[in-house]
Amino acid sequence: MDNKSIYKKTIGFSIRRLLWDILSLMVLLGLAAIGFLITDKTNNNGLIGLVIGLLIGGVIAFILVRYASYSYKAAQIAMMTKGITEGELPDDIIGEGKRIVKERFITVAAYFAGTRIIKGIFNQIGKAITSVGESIGGDAGGTIGSIISSIIQVIVAYLCDCCLGWVFFRHKVNAGRATCEGAVLFFKHGKTLAKNLGRIFGMGIVSFIIIASIFGGITFGILQLFPDAMQALSEEIVSVMVEDGTAIEDIPEVFTNTMALSGILAVIVGSMFWSFIHSTFIRPFVLVGVLRNFINSGIEDMPKEEDFAKLDSKSKKFQKLHTRLDN
Repeated sequence: MDNKSIYKKTIGFSIRRLLWDILSLMVLLGLAAIGFLITDKTNNNGLIGLVIGLLIGGVIAFILVRYASYSYKAAQIAMMTKGITEGELPDDIIGEGKRIVKERFITVAAYFAGTRIIKGIFNQIGKAITSVGESIGGDAGGTIGSIISSIIQVIVAYLCDCCLGWVFFRHKVNAGRATCEGAVLFFKHGKTLAKNLGRIFGMGIVSFIIIASIFGGITFGILQLFPDAMQALSEEIVSVMVEDGTAIEDIPEVFTNTMALSGILAVIVGSMFWSFIHSTFIRPFVLVGVLRNFINSGIEDMPKEEDFAKLDSKSKKFQKLHTRLDN
């Protein structure tokens, strides 16, 4: 099966994930609105209620996304892996994906621990890059190092998904070892996987410009229909900042100018919609290609103990997990 066919057959998982994400967003915004209305009427300070509602809604949304949406994500990666390695997918792909995740739940649960190890490895490398940049070019070098570290974090997100696919593929092997193999594959075949970077960042940038602009523009237009509400929100924010000791002249214009405030809110909403749509529909398409290269590189050159030893010297966290597997 080619990447496009696999993507089309697994898109059902993306749709279901999106529905859960929308539900999470509705819960977040609904509780924020309720909090604002209640405190605004009871003590004339809606901003406090808004923050409380956002905090409570954020916790609930996090739980929904982590435990409900994640199961579909894991099932989708499992089916992508099956399509790549076996060249075919079942008719009842949703049911089969859920069955595999349920069947290998212990393996998938162990993946969370492995993911933390992988992120820890790259965080160590990212900090090292930032430190080197600072030592070479001071603040400018540190900034460049930080940018590189941020790019690494994007790569890590794909790497973690690829590792999950590798864990599903290597289901007869200990999940911890399979995760370590995934980390080794990245370092061992970095050049092979690097060719995906243009696609990853290129599609990410293009999708952000298009999606965020559309939904941000719509949001900005809607906010202009409610000038009184925007003025009230601006006054509320300024009032809270003044109470906290900020002088009027020191308050940023973005909070006093309703047009600027509308622009900021539009950017936030546009970015949120981009995050939902990109992660649900566009990112999986990119992932299929990255996952194929990742798995094929592992099949062609399976990680060996000497490869593990090389990575042991680069990360204490990896060495700790590797040592635990050997005991």
